[in-house]
Amino acid sequence: MKACLAQIEAREPEVQAWAHLDPEHALTQAREADKRRSEGKPTGPLHGVPVGIKDIIDTLDMPTEDGTVLHSGRRPWQDAKIVDALRAAGAIILGKTVTTEMATYAPGKTRNPHNPEHTPGGSSSGSAAAVAAGMVPLAVGTQTNGSVIRPAAYCGVFGFKPTRGTVSCRGILAQSELLDQPGCFARTVEDLALLGETLSTYDEHQKGMRPRSTLPLLRVCEEEPPLPPTLSLVRTPWWDELDADAREGFSELIDHLSDRIGEFEMPDSSVQVLEWHKTIMEADIAASYESDYERGKERMSKSLREQIERGRAVSVVDYRRAAARIEPITESLDEVFDRFDAIITPSAQGPAPHGLDSTGSPQFCTLWTFCGMPAINLPLLTTGNGLPVGVQLVGRVGDDARLLRTARWLLTTLA
Repeated sequence: MKACLAQIEAREPEVQAWAHLDPEHALTQAREADKRRSEGKPTGPLHGVPVGIKDIIDTLDMPTEDGTVLHSGRRPWQDAKIVDALRAAGAIILGKTVTTEMATYAPGKTRNPHNPEHTPGGSSSGSAAAVAAGMVPLAVGTQTNGSVIRPAAYCGVFGFKPTRGTVSCRGILAQSELLDQPGCFARTVEDLALLGETLSTYDEHQKGMRPRSTLPLLRVCEEEPPLPPTLSLVRTPWWDELDADAREGFSELIDHLSDRIGEFEMPDSSVQVLEWHKTIMEADIAASYESDYERGKERMSKSLREQIERGRAVSVVDYRRAAARIEPITESLDEVFDRFDAIITPSAQGPAPHGLDSTGSPQFCTLWTFCGMPAINLPLLTTGNGLPVGVQLVGRVGDDARLLRTARWLLTTLA
């Protein structure tokens, strides 16, 4: 804990990853963890490990202000389900990491640790930046469009969005019941597996979550694949929007893996996913944030107001038509996983864009979020100016452990 706090002291003035941080409270938790171990009491898989929590996730002992002045000073009455799971595993909640405004598009104060003139991405900007800057080994975020994978790619860390419905959303600021998906950040794939396994706790109050045994993410991740995996390169309809660095890096990567790579051509209709996703997300944001809009729309950013206003204009017919596309689009991708272990595709259009007025485009994540498929960002590429470029692996719904194992195999192969 002392090492984390020292690194925060050194890097936080530049990176600005934290929305709330109380060093003495963090040290008190660490001392209690030391005491528990010295007394021979049982310890969990994350005993004493500091974790950063995105500031839309409720914490009983810290504020949760959701990146908006409208919720300034908000103190939750209880922990979110995933925070409760982390504490049960022995983790120490180090502090609350910066989110964009209500987890949408208006940037927070966080800067990219590789170059403070570039965006860290969003909306889980503080979580990704804190891990990238060495301030904390693990952090938790959320994704409704590209809010885990994109900042992980821009900041050069490992990011994992599990299958939708695997991790409870209870106690997390709700945007969209159909699209919200918690995720996590770490410095290794194994750490993603350990954290993901801890978060994947059954919640009887979470709609659609069924009782199941513990997911063996770490055990499977550390196993050798029974056969060398094969990967499907899916260019998606937005491939032409890749910038030159990302295109060149992907070309080299595909050449290097040529004997393990095949291609899958997405149908032209897949471009409509962006519009279907937008319809659902903006209509749900309008409903979820209705009271905030009614009492304080003048304190909201222009981008959030416009999202809410567009969402209020969505018809029931258009919403239901968009929602009805989730299942058939997801099932249509089963053909890929009948032949390949995972999809390989960009995490974002390229490295983090210059400037702090935008968090970058999430469109290379939208399809997989829409379908609720597990996805991992791997920081495999670097531009000439030192900015990281992410590579995304995507798995079949429910195949999270296998996806993590494939990611570890890929890292080993490239090494």
